[in-house]
Amino acid sequence: MATIFHGLADDPARARSASDIAEHIRRAIASGDLAPNERLVEQDLARDLNTNRSVIRTAFAHLEQQRLLVREPNRGVRVRTYTALEAVEILETRAALEGLVARCAAKRIDGEGERALRGIIGEMRACRDSGDLLAYSQLNTRLHRTVLEIANHETATMLLSSLQSQAVRYQFRTVLQPGRIAQSLGEHEAIVQAIVAHNEDDAERTMRAHIGSVAQTVLAIGGKDLTALKAI
Repeated sequence: MATIFHGLADDPARARSASDIAEHIRRAIASGDLAPNERLVEQDLARDLNTNRSVIRTAFAHLEQQRLLVREPNRGVRVRTYTALEAVEILETRAALEGLVARCAAKRIDGEGERALRGIIGEMRACRDSGDLLAYSQLNTRLHRTVLEIANHETATMLLSSLQSQAVRYQFRTVLQPGRIAQSLGEHEAIVQAIVAHNEDDAERTMRAHIGSVAQTVLAIGGKDLTALKAI
């Protein structure tokens, strides 16, 4: 686990609060460096982050309130996993927020933003052609983050961060499903096309459709939760 937080142990411990450490752990969960169901040990993290167990315990409490960690009797603390039902609810909320973000991006995009989005799409095509699913997944994250930056919508940014959609993505690994990478690329191409054309309605529609498609893939992966999801 030390490699995840490489370099942080060299910082002065007095400069790092429990909220700072909680944020480092949150980012590690969102990036997939800390996997769903992975166990976190206070003593190990205190050593890796050059702090004390009391600070780690407080950071854990923050993350438990955000539903990112779970504490179980006699088992300690681990990264939370999601049922398919919970994942789809998160994606439904994301669809509404990211649809708004795409609409704002279409309104505000400039030449620099257009070049950034087209560049990412080009890299995603190359990953599709080479079958590099890990790099494609990372570019997927980068594209959504870039759209968010172009939109410059602070409230949506805050709410999307709290949803921890990436933690869900790393649990369900939708990109590994047969045919999904080609479908995903087409969806992202449509989003970018609408945004660079300043077509606000299409930008929102294509973003919502894309995230809805992800939700359908999660349904297919969800297994035992599938029956409950269909009953909604």
